[in-house]
Amino acid sequence: MAEFNDRRIMESDCPDCASVSRRDFIRSIGAGALAASVPIIGKSAVAAGPAKVGPTPSALAETAVARFYQTLKPEQRKLLCFPFDHPLRKRVGNNWAIVKPTIDDMSSEQQALCREIMKNLCSEEGYERFMKQMDDDAGGFEHYHVAVFGEPGTDKPFEWVLSGRHDTLRADGNSVEGTAFGGPIFYGHAADGHNDEDAKHTHNVWWYQGEQANKIFRTLDEKQKAQALVDKQEPDEPQTIKLKGDHLPGTGLAVDGLDGQQKQMVRELLEKMLHPFRACDAEEVRECLDANGGVDKMRITYFKEGDIGNDGVWDVWKLEGPAFSWYFRGSPHVHTWLNVAQKA
Repeated sequence: MAEFNDRRIMESDCPDCASVSRRDFIRSIGAGALAASVPIIGKSAVAAGPAKVGPTPSALAETAVARFYQTLKPEQRKLLCFPFDHPLRKRVGNNWAIVKPTIDDMSSEQQALCREIMKNLCSEEGYERFMKQMDDDAGGFEHYHVAVFGEPGTDKPFEWVLSGRHDTLRADGNSVEGTAFGGPIFYGHAADGHNDEDAKHTHNVWWYQGEQANKIFRTLDEKQKAQALVDKQEPDEPQTIKLKGDHLPGTGLAVDGLDGQQKQMVRELLEKMLHPFRACDAEEVRECLDANGGVDKMRITYFKEGDIGNDGVWDVWKLEGPAFSWYFRGSPHVHTWLNVAQKA
């Protein structure tokens, strides 16, 4: 989905939102725990044959959405369910409630189904990272909000959307064709509940992505660094990831000018971005990237503004292609906006 509402959805900018209590996190999740992945972005991601990649209505998360929908009582449907083409479905934000009720307001069966949906939207490690993030940012998964659009369990399009502090996530069974994740998504984290993180982003579950981006910067020569680095960061809002097609800005560094090893590092960065998510969504992202020329059509930009500690480790950066936009704003804590499609 490359459409965005003109009205900016910023109910609560994260630097201004109050921190909440967190639960003890009994399992350490560090960057070193990230399993090595085989970067394949830029190569053909589609197996031989006409099979369509991406989630289907029979995927585990989607079948759980259908079961969740069936459990909703008439009074709940009035609050949680909308037509598929309702404008709320297209919204993405860093801190918002798509509906007023929380998951905690539901029955135990419905809460379990929401958790099942969430778990099946993620890789195993990604689920742990999201649970740590949600504990820190909102006091737990049950304090988030979900809505259903369309009619799950039928042949009609549908989408389940989760919102709350530092998350907008979706399950759509490929109802929105040619669009990864069912539309733009958001994920972020204020580690251990701290609005202002330290320069090392201690305990931030997403900073391993920032570390990979900075590894790329350190390989650049002085001319490339000057091209890649700009002064002012982009706005922390949905419009920042609006897809631009062939009209990418001239700022930043063109990836096609990098050497083979550096391009491989960009592919590894993309794989690290995909690592928290389920395999079928990751595969659809790869297909979208391949359809738009892979990493050679991308530009990478680093921003001086927001450099925590003034240490030259860039906390804010962006990777952008014709139908791909990933904005990582790591200051004062991590906000990540992501939009991927077959066409802008």
